Amino acid sequence: MFDIERWQEIFETISKNKLRTFLTGLSVASGIFILVILLGIGEGMRNGISSEFEQDAANILYIYTGSTSKEYKGMNPGRRITMKNDDFANVSANFEEEIEFKSAQYTIWNGIVNYENESGSYRVEGAWPDYQFLENESMVAGRYLNYSDHQNYEKVVVIGNKVRNDLFKNEDDPIGKYVQISGINFKVIGVFSDPGGEREETRVFLPLTTSQRVFSGGNDIRNMSFTLQKEETFEEALAASEEFSSQVESYLKEKHTIAPDDASAVSVNNSLENAKRFYDLMDMIKFFFWGVGICTIIAGIVGVSNIMLIIVKERTKEIGVRKALGAQPLSIIFMVLHESIFVTTIAGFVGLIASLALLEFVGPLIETQYIANPSIDFAVALTTVFILVFAGAVAGFFPAWRAARIKPIIALRDE
Repeated sequence: MFDIERWQEIFETISKNKLRTFLTGLSVASGIFILVILLGIGEGMRNGISSEFEQDAANILYIYTGSTSKEYKGMNPGRRITMKNDDFANVSANFEEEIEFKSAQYTIWNGIVNYENESGSYRVEGAWPDYQFLENESMVAGRYLNYSDHQNYEKVVVIGNKVRNDLFKNEDDPIGKYVQISGINFKVIGVFSDPGGEREETRVFLPLTTSQRVFSGGNDIRNMSFTLQKEETFEEALAASEEFSSQVESYLKEKHTIAPDDASAVSVNNSLENAKRFYDLMDMIKFFFWGVGICTIIAGIVGVSNIMLIIVKERTKEIGVRKALGAQPLSIIFMVLHESIFVTTIAGFVGLIASLALLEFVGPLIETQYIANPSIDFAVALTTVFILVFAGAVAGFFPAWRAARIKPIIALRDE
C-alpha cells in the first residue's frame, strides 16, 4: 500500500543530510557503472574474437607437416615429411560423407608477379576450386578457379584485390590480361576480396595441377584444408572435428612411418578447437569482470549499511516513541528498509543509465583488433536491476533488524 507519510519521512531525512546521501549514492552508482562497463567490454572482446574467426570458414581444419623429432622403426629423426596427391585423395575418399569443402595447396616460394612495368612479391599458391569457400573469399570481378582449369592444367590465375591495385594501377579491368609469375605467362580470370583484409588479398591462386607441373612440384603438396558438414550444435561440431583430426593425423603418421607421439611431424590446426579456447577464455574474463563489479557493489552496500546504522542511531528516541505507541517490529524494519532500498535503487539506476549511455554512444566508435562494439543485452541490464534491489535490501536489513530490537525504555532514555 502506498504510504505517503513514509515517503515524506524518507525525503525529509534525505533533505537533512544531502551530502551524506549523495556520497552514499555515489558509491553505489559507481559500482553499477563499473560492473556494466566491464561487462560491455567483455562482450566487445567476444565480438572482436568472433569477427577474427569469421575471416575463414568457421569449421576449417589445416593439415601440414614438418620434420620428425623421434626415431621410429629404424628411421632417424629430422626427416622432412612431404605430403603427396594420393594423401589428399585418400583422406578425401575415406571421409567423403563428412567433408563439405576440400583443397590441397602447393606454395610457390618467392613468387614474383609482373605486369608490364609493375611487379611485386606475393604469396602464390596452387589450390583446388573449393579454396574460395575455405577462405571465405568473395569475387570482385571475373570468376574463381573451376575443375576444368584443374583438369586441363590451365595457366590461369585469380588475384587478390591488393594485387590488382598494385599491378593494375592505371587499368579498370584486369580480367583477360596476362601477368608473369617467375617469367611464365598466366591469364587473369578473377579478382577476389577477403574478410581478412589486405594481408589476405596479397595472394595469387592458380590450379593445383598447373602449379605442380609448371613449377616442378611433381605430386607434392604443402598442406591440406577441409571443412566438415554442419552439425546441430557447437559441441557436436567440435566433437566431429576432433575425431576427424585424430583419424587423419593417425593415417598420415602410419603412411609416412612417423611415431604416434611425434607432435612436430604432422600438425592439425582446428579452428573450432581454437574458437573453444578463446570462448572459454572469454567466459573466464567475463566471470572475472562480474566478480570485480560485484565486489565494487558490495563496497557500496557496506557504505549504505553504515549510513543506515548512523541514521538508526540518530533516530533511536523516535523509534522508541513509535514502539511505545504500539508500532510493531516489522513496521520498524520496513521503515528502515524502505529508505535503504530507495537510496540504493535511485543511485544504481543513475549508474546504470550513465553506463548504458556511454556504451551506446562510445561503443560503436571503438575499433580495435580484438574489441568490437562493446555492449550488453537486455537480460544483463535486467539482472543489474535485480542486483540493485537486492543490494538495497541487504544494506538496510541489519540496521533495520537492530532498530526493531531497540527496547522502548532504553530508546526513550537516549540522548
